[in-house]
Amino acid sequence: NTGDRSAATNTGNCSAATNTGDRSAATNTGDRSAATNTGDYSAATNTGYRSAATNTGDRSAATNTGDCSAAKVEGKESIAIVTGIDSKACGALGCWLVLTERGGWNGETYPIKEVKAVRVDGKTIKPNTWYKLENGQIIETE
Repeated sequence: NTGDRSAATNTGNCSAATNTGDRSAATNTGDRSAATNTGDYSAATNTGYRSAATNTGDRSAATNTGDCSAAKVEGKESIAIVTGIDSKACGALGCWLVLTERGGWNGETYPIKEVKAVRVDGKTIKPNTWYKLENGQIIETE
């Protein structure tokens, strides 16, 4: 989708939802998929396992709830959020990362152990570097 105020949605496995319009959304629920958005005030959301949500627009969000997944933001004042097991986030200088650590399977779910939010300040948290939450600590990862 390339139109303003629009949406690109995909529910298939091994698929992509891409949007270049402003104030729009790219959403994907398929495994090993990608939701990419380059518009300002936009959202790229993905719930698939080993998936990627990427957003380059200013004041935007990349959210990923799939396990072993990634969320990346490159626009100013944007936020990358990951909630899946062993997931990672990356952002440009001035952006925020929200990282989640989960415990082991308890018979119903993988319970949340901890959530931390950090700003990419260029010193402690470096731009364009992947981070995850492990043992309550924010660590660099590949």
